[in-house]
Amino acid sequence: MVAMRRIDCRSPAAASALAELRRQWGPQGDLVSEQGRALTLQVFGEPLSPKQSVERICQAVAARGFTAVQEFTRAFDRFDLTLENFRVSPGELTAAHRAARPGLLPLVRRVRQQLLAFQSGILHRDAMLRGPGAAELQLRYRPLRRVGVHVPGGAAAYPSTLLMTAVPAQAAGVHELVVVAPPTPFGSLNTDLLAVCHELGIAEVYRVGGAQAIAALAHGLETLPRVDMIVGPGNLFVALAKRQLYGQVGIDLVAGPSEVIVLADESAHPEFIAADLIAQAEHSPGASVLVTWHAPLVDAVAAELERQLAGLSRGDLARAALEQFGALVLAADADAALELVNELAPEHLHIQTREAARHVERLDRAGAVFIGPYSPVAVGDYLAGPSHVLPTGGTARFASGLTANDFLRRQSVIQFDQAALRQHAADVTTLAELEALPGHAQSVRVRLPNLD
Repeated sequence: MVAMRRIDCRSPAAASALAELRRQWGPQGDLVSEQGRALTLQVFGEPLSPKQSVERICQAVAARGFTAVQEFTRAFDRFDLTLENFRVSPGELTAAHRAARPGLLPLVRRVRQQLLAFQSGILHRDAMLRGPGAAELQLRYRPLRRVGVHVPGGAAAYPSTLLMTAVPAQAAGVHELVVVAPPTPFGSLNTDLLAVCHELGIAEVYRVGGAQAIAALAHGLETLPRVDMIVGPGNLFVALAKRQLYGQVGIDLVAGPSEVIVLADESAHPEFIAADLIAQAEHSPGASVLVTWHAPLVDAVAAELERQLAGLSRGDLARAALEQFGALVLAADADAALELVNELAPEHLHIQTREAARHVERLDRAGAVFIGPYSPVAVGDYLAGPSHVLPTGGTARFASGLTANDFLRRQSVIQFDQAALRQHAADVTTLAELEALPGHAQSVRVRLPNLD
């Protein structure tokens, strides 16, 4: 039987077990494999933490540009980067498009249309309000000019990540999209990934990944102009680099391991729940949690997990993630279960209860919600319409998933005529004097004689 932790919320030990579960979610900045520690020691000559390593990388790229990117790419990816092979050429993109595996490009077109329909439909619209006199107050939206997309390329190729980041940006009107992906067989050396770039009309693709790619996008290089915003997932080092460089460049969010909570009652199908938990664990790391108040469901799901894992090619990876990051949680009752879900604020929440429509109204802390037995998270991962770039690590308490609107800048436009300024002059000057800012008050008073 899969050795997945079980938490009975009626037990005195539940509080500490839930605290440990929360601690594991999100990028902690200090968790790294022994292989990663050895590589850090080899590259930097001292045992730096991931946070310290990222700081060194970002500082080096800011100071030495492409030369630093070359050095880190050679050290981490074992790839000799040159000015000639750094950017994927138009010919390479065209050739990849022609060589794409059968069925891929029609699939990409269908998914792109599905995403565009949703993302275009939710776009913010300009607003105009008229105040007293002829005062005009406008809020307008303009797309960012240049956006960088980081596509990981470690364990698998991720064309879905490209679709879920680039298409919302295109729906917003962003014209300059820059893709960075590590020079690996699953990254910028991957024919299918390059074919999708070409299909989406993305002409700027660079062979660089990891923290050095984030720093290159933020600072700019001799051959790579800096971007206004960076989006897309990555490993811990990518997340820490985005966090460090935020403020110099916009980011979507700082993401940790992917996660799902399945909220279920006696009406749920144990085989469906097990499949949903395994699908999330397959990310490895991925956090998969069942929350229920129906005690028999815990044993039924555990048995189903064991049966399904035995037949999966990535079963060992999923099992390890389930045992390290997952949990089967028994709540005292439905109200306690809903309160716990809101407290954990998961990236994905799948509600498989008899009263799902009523329960969802009380669950307002999740990145994306999937309702009913026939809405698996996979449909959101690949084609439903909302982006699969979502807040993790409990940050759904205050953060939201990526949408086309995140690629729009809000800009206020204020225009007063003489009558409007005369009407509000006293209030403006009074507040300015209360704050001991006489220059502000004078900037209004100097205009008053000309209003007669």
